[in-house]
Amino acid sequence: MTSEKTAKRLKLSQPLIGTHNGHFHADEALAVYLLRLLPAYNPSSLVRTRDPSILSTCHTVVDVGGEYSPSANRFDHHQRTFDTTFPLRSTKLSSAGLVYLHFGKAIIALRSGLSAESKEVDLIWRKLYVEFVEALDANDNGISVYDSKDTNGPQKRFQDNGITLSSLVSDINFNFDPTHPTSDQEANGSGATQTAEEAQAEEDARFLQASDLMGVSFLRKLAYCYRAWLPSRNIVQEAYEKRFEYDQDGKIMVFQAGVPWKDHLYSFEADQPEKRKVLYVLYPESAQEGSRWRIQAVSVSKDSFESRKALPEAWRGVRDEDLDQICGVQGSVFVHASGFIGGNKTFEGAMEMAKKAIEL
Repeated sequence: MTSEKTAKRLKLSQPLIGTHNGHFHADEALAVYLLRLLPAYNPSSLVRTRDPSILSTCHTVVDVGGEYSPSANRFDHHQRTFDTTFPLRSTKLSSAGLVYLHFGKAIIALRSGLSAESKEVDLIWRKLYVEFVEALDANDNGISVYDSKDTNGPQKRFQDNGITLSSLVSDINFNFDPTHPTSDQEANGSGATQTAEEAQAEEDARFLQASDLMGVSFLRKLAYCYRAWLPSRNIVQEAYEKRFEYDQDGKIMVFQAGVPWKDHLYSFEADQPEKRKVLYVLYPESAQEGSRWRIQAVSVSKDSFESRKALPEAWRGVRDEDLDQICGVQGSVFVHASGFIGGNKTFEGAMEMAKKAIEL
């Protein structure tokens, strides 16, 4: 796959994507997968090399070549002068971020059926960058999630969400097949050696495994965004506007079904900073008739485990009849030991618990 002859032949039949050979990372693994989601690159061939003469034959080059030129389909970020970032973000882009910056909206539109120019696609495009792609950009550029110079307490520069896809891709670099000798075995004559072409073919196969890992993970996140997160936005907005029906200060918000509400709530609150913030969210445990209800305390921020107002200390870790006695609300089921969530057998009971918690 790295010979100049092969590269020229492939270029004639279908778009040829070029990236570097050797140790691979999550950013170019995702970049290649994203390109191949587009009709223009489906099908396409891939060459992994650092040979400029071969890369010059490629339709598109990512993460190698020392050039960032969208008009020439060159997407490298290793140049000394490179400083491109995603809109309203400060993290320098990697090859994943560059491909996503230029082709992300088209990919989202293609998978979701929405218009690439729509507000909805723009929302998903920005959300997926912050929650998925940015951590890969930071990892490849050696940017820590925390700013060591921050004297006001550590603040995350970007959201990593506990995802360690970069480390998984790093693991795929190494061949653990006992039938293939290590370099020490080769040096000692204790194992058969591979030819350079065989070794490259094996490395290329592992790269494709890494690319699939990154791509499938991205598509799962994208599907969640347009199938669940985006449709819930109108539901959350309606509940947010109706919150004063349940509490005069709008501190209680009610959903008739479970929906992804946190992102949207913080967004709506940010648009109305003068309004009092929601403290508790009520929703049924399931769609079944007669379902129990949950009362959840809203956290101070999306990434925080600290609640704006946790359920009362005296209720925490108590269940059933004992909780009925302590909180004075019939049908109580439980309150978590940390006070971030509780439950009641009925909506009315959950509402009474919320109103009492506000006053205590």
